[in-house]
Amino acid sequence: MDENTRYQVLRNDEEQYSLWPVDVEVPAGWHPVGKEGTEAECSAYVDEVWTDMRPRSLRERMENAEA
Repeated sequence: MDENTRYQVLRNDEEQYSLWPVDVEVPAGWHPVGKEGTEAECSAYVDEVWTDMRPRSLRERMENAEA
């Protein structure tokens, strides 16, 4: 990652996040969340919104096991 590259934040179906250059095709299984900017800006956004690092499927299994 270089400081002149603009990035976008992607999220997959497991609600995991990744930074991706805006000028590179988004890989299958990932979707833009609407946040673009510098690496630092996008990383700060991910830090703010991705508070539970567990994949969605694991969270759901754990919640069902508790019920």
